[in-house]
Amino acid sequence: MGVQAILNNVKTVGIKETYNISKKRKQERLTEHKTAVQLRKFLADLAEKTTSEEAAGLMREGAEAAEDSEVRKILCRLDKMKLKGYERAIKSKYIKEILPAVYNDFTKFHIEDTAIFMQPRCGLNQSCQYIYRKLEEQGKYKVVLRELHRGEVGVSEYLANAEKFVREMGTAKAVFVHESNNLMGYLKIRKETKVIQLWHGCGVFKKIGLSTSDKKYFKSQEAYEEFPEYNNYSLVTIASPELSWVFEEFMGIGKEEGIIKPMGVSRTDEFFEVIPAARNKKVILYAPTYRGVKSKRVSPDKLDIGKFYEALGDEYILIFKHHQTVEQLPKIPKQYEGTFAYDMTRGKGMSINDLLTVADICISDYSSVVFEYALFERPMLFYVYDLEEYIDERGLYYEFDEITPGPLCRTNEEMIDYIKNVDERFDRQEVADFKNKFMCCCDGHATERILEFMEQ
Repeated sequence: MGVQAILNNVKTVGIKETYNISKKRKQERLTEHKTAVQLRKFLADLAEKTTSEEAAGLMREGAEAAEDSEVRKILCRLDKMKLKGYERAIKSKYIKEILPAVYNDFTKFHIEDTAIFMQPRCGLNQSCQYIYRKLEEQGKYKVVLRELHRGEVGVSEYLANAEKFVREMGTAKAVFVHESNNLMGYLKIRKETKVIQLWHGCGVFKKIGLSTSDKKYFKSQEAYEEFPEYNNYSLVTIASPELSWVFEEFMGIGKEEGIIKPMGVSRTDEFFEVIPAARNKKVILYAPTYRGVKSKRVSPDKLDIGKFYEALGDEYILIFKHHQTVEQLPKIPKQYEGTFAYDMTRGKGMSINDLLTVADICISDYSSVVFEYALFERPMLFYVYDLEEYIDERGLYYEFDEITPGPLCRTNEEMIDYIKNVDERFDRQEVADFKNKFMCCCDGHATERILEFMEQ
């Protein structure tokens, strides 16, 4: 730290905090070098095991590199080679050894008034946006968005971003996450830090996490045990006591631990503040979940836009919001695109919260989006043309036809018929009962309760 920077800090935060900042920056340099030493040994060991002469040569070059920065560059080159076993090996090295060591180096410093939002990919997830804004408005905490860019950069760069995250986490008052992640699995979280899981869905129909460990194409129980994804939480906030057993099962968190609490879901507070925009036509929202697993995820394409237009086009428009993890989206025929049917999945300026607010009818399937939509007590349909196949492959937590507050439709004709006669067939009480069962803690004050927990 230069002399002028030191003087500026003394004026701004005082001598004691300036000294602390200086110590932390020195520790950052020491930790980065220590990590580079670990990575050199990792590369040397890996070079002895690899069958690729080119890769082995590059690994030895990294192991012998004079500059720490060169080690990182060589790791990035190895990322691009897509070597068998390399990604698992480097992830194991980081998760089990490097990240815990980095975290421990910074827990020696005092806790700061910092709240970190960790995003595995890029951008602030919808589940975090409302509470993020509230913390910024309060002005009490420094609010940090830490993006790791998973899937956008090589594995070593993703893990280097994770280093920065756990370094900051070492002195943070609170850390907010919204999905499972194994980066914190081996950390021993200091008691002054709250790790708060906001989760990205209000409810759960389809089985996930540990509930799928015995199913084909999903992680095994052994994989979850080696790389824990659901430990180290201080709080998992959910929408209703009814859902406690589901979260306990798929996260492997016992009821007696008192971590899973029905405080409500932060992002739903926004629903109580937004006034739906006036429309010339009514809005049908189609928001299905994906089919398939990992990189093979696809979105349903069975909804017949032409039939919907012919039957409902005078009164309605149709908006699509596919699951965000699907890469290739079904195409809207050109004759309907922008006049009757609109795809708002990516980069169109309306979030799922916005769309739920303006939708007059929601069509979904096994997606958790219906839990949030139930807050409005409006009509919903379940387009489940593949119900038996989906149950066989994925499994559901509940008997689907017993709890869904709307018709289960197998065909386009069934959906159209219901929508044409919605005024006579819609049972508001059925939706209200569903809402009271699964969303009773989402009352516009969930964020207040979560922030009160953070302050404890």
